[in-house]
Amino acid sequence: MVKVGLVDDYRVDLEKLEAIVSRMQDVEIVFATDSAEEAYSRVKNEDIDLLLADIEMPHMSGYELADLIRSHSLDVDVIFVTGNSGYAVHAFDLNVHDYIMKPYHADRLSSSFERYFKKKTETSLNGRILIKQKSKMHVLQKKDIIFAERTGRSTTIVTTSEEVQTYQTLNDIKGDLPEKDFLRSHRSFIINIHYIKHFSAYTKHSFTVSFEGTSKKAMITKQQLDYFQNYYF
Repeated sequence: MVKVGLVDDYRVDLEKLEAIVSRMQDVEIVFATDSAEEAYSRVKNEDIDLLLADIEMPHMSGYELADLIRSHSLDVDVIFVTGNSGYAVHAFDLNVHDYIMKPYHADRLSSSFERYFKKKTETSLNGRILIKQKSKMHVLQKKDIIFAERTGRSTTIVTTSEEVQTYQTLNDIKGDLPEKDFLRSHRSFIINIHYIKHFSAYTKHSFTVSFEGTSKKAMITKQQLDYFQNYYF
């Protein structure tokens, strides 16, 4: 099920979007609003996969909204539905899924959703990482990795269900993990930001990290904690 948010300050256009999307299979409309500020609040606090947004809106434009979503690393795709073609080049700099010009037919929106479903399927197939050992290899779901720790010449990967050791370095592993989900918190640790529970002061320049799903802890430097606060929030 794809969870969708809709935002357009023009009520007639918002109702058209809502009418078309509500007829689609495997799609749930979580909210429909004429306020970009409300849309941003809902996206931050609710489970949204896809946002359909007008661009030219008062107070906050759809472009600014998409830029906030990207800069705060929110896992939300954006489709612009707009009457202005002047933002197209800049919009795709934000890596939006699609740019649909008003007026549009329902088929145009449906085809955009079909491509979105295809992309999500392909992404889920690529959501795994191959961890190499001397005599065997493990296939792990990236979303299940809580953190990885380098000690000596070995790396331990802590997941929601097991621990796996590998000779691969953190640099080797980090290249296969998405930046929006994983942070090199310390020279010896990579952490999954989605499992973080709290930070505790350890030294003047470092903190311990506690997680959901394991009693084991990782480390984060003060510099990387500042980066985490600025980049992910």
